Amino acid sequence: MSGTSADGRRILLVEDDVVLASLVERLLVAQGYEVLTASSAQACLHVALTSEVDALVLDRRLPDGDGLEVIGRLRSRGVVIPTLVLTAQGSVADRVAGLDSGADDYLVKPFDPDELLARVRAVLRRPGQDSGWLCLGEGGLDVEGVCAVRPDGSRVELSRGEAALIELLARRPNRVFTREEVRAALSPDARSSSLVDTYVYAVRQKLGRSAVRTVRGVGYRAGEIR
Repeated sequence: MSGTSADGRRILLVEDDVVLASLVERLLVAQGYEVLTASSAQACLHVALTSEVDALVLDRRLPDGDGLEVIGRLRSRGVVIPTLVLTAQGSVADRVAGLDSGADDYLVKPFDPDELLARVRAVLRRPGQDSGWLCLGEGGLDVEGVCAVRPDGSRVELSRGEAALIELLARRPNRVFTREEVRAALSPDARSSSLVDTYVYAVRQKLGRSAVRTVRGVGYRAGEIR
């Protein structure tokens, strides 16, 4: 991990070229981003699934696989991270494949440092975290409709409190929230964290235990709607 984040944005940089990775990392840190690094697809998956990441800058050709496959594997687990793909493969077909895989943007090497930084800013501005739809496994939360949607398309109405709990966890799917953090987010004026138990129980009654995961001794994290 390098740098001090000025705006709370954390970038996961995945690049196996040591020289290029160092250059890009320095560029991002100089802009105030916090940078996590990985040099393989497996390492990328591990970091993305265990850390809070706001954007992914991902090399296409990695030692243990195609970077585009990483995007698909993350999304299959309900993890959607705004992604800029870096690659030496610049044909139209390659760019289309990148965008179709779920990448938000595609930058061909060699690139201008200023353009890289502009593309990163653009990826971070795109809707995703402010979207009215949040993934939870193969199902999701319709924020505006205040309901959960199962993989078969059926909808389950939620109370505002139940929806707020799911939204809190789903917007940060890799983060574990303590009971106190959940209580403060749902009802800052509530003195007891028993409110959290009430909402967790209600959500599980409607959507199953997998909808909210308990991390023993720590708190709760996003699960999946089945």
